[in-house]
Amino acid sequence: MAMTNLEKYDKAFMVNLKVKKEQLPGLKYQGIATWDSVGHMDLISDLEEAFGIMMETVDVMDFNTYEHGKEVLAKYDVEIE
Repeated sequence: MAMTNLEKYDKAFMVNLKVKKEQLPGLKYQGIATWDSVGHMDLISDLEEAFGIMMETVDVMDFNTYEHGKEVLAKYDVEIE
């Protein structure tokens, strides 16, 4: 069974930022040690690969919370529900 977009999205956060699923709601850039600038670029890279997209720099910079990231991806026709 294929992973849903939400599962892919969550997995990218959990793998790159080493957090548990329960920690995702409310998670924000620089809110935890692993979501620093390097962790951010690794996360973005994984998300781009998972969804076959290339984000504009402005969107990479704007991707600052778990929740807002879903809105950013929606610009690229990636629906996260």
